[in-house]
Amino acid sequence: MRILVAMSGGVDSSVAAALLRDAGHDVLGATMKLWGGPSDSGCCSVADVEDARRVAQQLGIAHHVFNFTADFDARVVEPYVAAHGAGLTPNPCIECNRHLKFGRFLRRARQLGFEAVATGHHARVVREAGGRRRLLRGRDRAKDQSYVLSVLGQDQLAACLLPVGELTKPAVRAHAQALGLRTASKPDSQDVCFITSTGGRGAFLSGRMELHRGRLVDLATGQVVGAVPAVELVTVGQRRGLGGEGRRRYALAVDVAGRAVTVGSEDDVLTDEVRLGAPTWTDVPLEPGARVQAQLSAHGRPVDAIFEGGRVRFLEPHRRVAPGQTVALYDGDVVLGAALAV
Repeated sequence: MRILVAMSGGVDSSVAAALLRDAGHDVLGATMKLWGGPSDSGCCSVADVEDARRVAQQLGIAHHVFNFTADFDARVVEPYVAAHGAGLTPNPCIECNRHLKFGRFLRRARQLGFEAVATGHHARVVREAGGRRRLLRGRDRAKDQSYVLSVLGQDQLAACLLPVGELTKPAVRAHAQALGLRTASKPDSQDVCFITSTGGRGAFLSGRMELHRGRLVDLATGQVVGAVPAVELVTVGQRRGLGGEGRRRYALAVDVAGRAVTVGSEDDVLTDEVRLGAPTWTDVPLEPGARVQAQLSAHGRPVDAIFEGGRVRFLEPHRRVAPGQTVALYDGDVVLGAALAV
């Protein structure tokens, strides 16, 4: 099989390419140039491209670089900025997977005559009788990345290989070391590639939009109890940076237009449901009333719930989910689909 491997310059995609090569496939590596600005997160840098190129050389496979910076800015960065301007909490890594890795990259692979693409994600794609695919959690639950792939459908899954999904992270590194790959001990990339650890969200967003000081309004009394330097940087459920003078305050709602953040107690932040936008399904859509486990962040604990169409109802009270965040739905290890919290 002719397979195009997305090589990020990390150990997981390096081993993915090696496993497919050793299985006898016709493998070519390609690195996506996505972000052209400053980055210190361990991905999207010139050094990462060089690491991918050198690993491909070690493996004896060809390597190319695809410049998708314009697509990345339009599909990931600009929506990220717009979401913060609307008081939402976006997840750019999920949108990158949706539009770039399993969108633009997959289309390029098909144009070049490849039968499948592969990545180093810790998740699994299982082919069932009849050709349908199921997306499952990775074997290494501590490194599971199925949440960020929960927006993929059958078309993408049918053309997707995830070779390291059956391995633990230590096994991946051991395999890389056995092959002498230069990425064997390379640290994992962290956080969002276009947000630097020195400047953070505030520095990035302030260069692309105007940030506004906001009032903190107490839910119970309606009184102004403080202020935040930038209402666009507050996320629902947040506790840090909201003052309180001995009592914890939590962000319950963000009103960018009104320059206000409603705050309340720990009891106020609990809810029994999250409303959903239009879902995407990995396979057959769920019927209302189905029991599910809802995962609310990349490494969050799954929460028992009931899918009720336009919302998910938690079986026990849970912290509010920030509007804009992805709610991934599972049945055990099987990813069913995902929707944005609204």
